[in-house]
Amino acid sequence: MNKLLFVVSSIVLAFCCSLLAQSSPATTKTAIFAGGCFWCIQPAFDKAPGVIKTTVGYCGGTEPNPTYELVGSERTNYRESLEVVYDPAKISYDQLLDIYWKQIDPTQADGQFTDIGPSYRAAIFYGSEDEKKIAEASKQKLASSGKFKKSIVTEILPAMKFWPAEDYHQKYYQQNPEHFEAFEHGSGRVSFQKKNWPDKP
Repeated sequence: MNKLLFVVSSIVLAFCCSLLAQSSPATTKTAIFAGGCFWCIQPAFDKAPGVIKTTVGYCGGTEPNPTYELVGSERTNYRESLEVVYDPAKISYDQLLDIYWKQIDPTQADGQFTDIGPSYRAAIFYGSEDEKKIAEASKQKLASSGKFKKSIVTEILPAMKFWPAEDYHQKYYQQNPEHFEAFEHGSGRVSFQKKNWPDKP
């Protein structure tokens, strides 16, 4: 009886491990983007096939355990940012950049839309030299496209430690959909996207 239980348990365990292997990619990568209000750049990445998880937070500063109040005081180098965990077998870093450019005004240097200040400045935080090259090429491609008359000023910076924001900021567009929608439209982000990226889903 014990032998039979062992065999059955082994089969069940093997089956569960097989399911886990199918649902979890063997290799994942992480990308970090700053694009003004972190609430507003999260939805597009959540919808992208191949993106496993997104977390809003803070990147670019050195103070430990930053809070929303501290970052918002504009006395640090932190920027509201989004950490994207993705499956490179399903979506590439270059494709993530294509999504990113459509969430921001790449010609604005002092923040994003009505959110003005250092913590709202757009940036691509690269984690390797390969990512840096891809980001620079993507930026140059956008600049050469002629889509924008002004210069593309989004910074490309080395990634620093990413700190997740407070729970009430996570998936804000799901937690507070009415307020989120009003804010997103009121900031001018939506009208800018419709004007410059009319085919954006």
